[in-house]
Amino acid sequence: MLEVDHLAIERDGTLLQYQLRLQAGAVLAPKGRSGVGKSTLLSALAGFVEPCQGDMRWQGRSLLGLPAEQRPVSMLFQDHNLFEHLSVRENLQLGFSGKAPAEALNAASVALQVSDLLDKKPPTLSGGQRQRIAIIRTLLRPEPIVLLDEPFAELDPSTRQLATSWTLHSARAQQKTVLLVTHQQEDVTRLADRAIELG
Repeated sequence: MLEVDHLAIERDGTLLQYQLRLQAGAVLAPKGRSGVGKSTLLSALAGFVEPCQGDMRWQGRSLLGLPAEQRPVSMLFQDHNLFEHLSVRENLQLGFSGKAPAEALNAASVALQVSDLLDKKPPTLSGGQRQRIAIIRTLLRPEPIVLLDEPFAELDPSTRQLATSWTLHSARAQQKTVLLVTHQQEDVTRLADRAIELG
């Protein structure tokens, strides 16, 4: 279980407060107006924002004090975070302690229609292509918690449906616990087990 317990974060003079519990393997969509702190919550869980009070626990263990690289979290940022100097294939292979799961990565690249891009560099790709590659990398990493911040924003309707379907299937197959921030209600409807209103 993921627990966010009386968590408070000060941001630009405003105190953002969070309280939630999410069963392992479930998908939750935090909702609310712009600036209410949806992305800040993800950043705090990932270890990039320091709370001023409260706790965050995964399976009973506090995440506070753990550096970002030691947290059981894989996060997709709004800017995709691909390394420009590496090929798509090399980007997909990052983040695994052992050998990357080549079969799963290949199957995912076929499913999301980016298999012909594996030897290209990110600067040569469209925003939608980069976004699909980042989705694959985030979902197939070994961490049990997946944080998705506007993961489908640059996709056209048909590709968006393809990507949301693959994301849900992949998360379920691996029993990932997912927090999804999106402005699109269709993404919430397709992916989330439940939504919570922040603010």
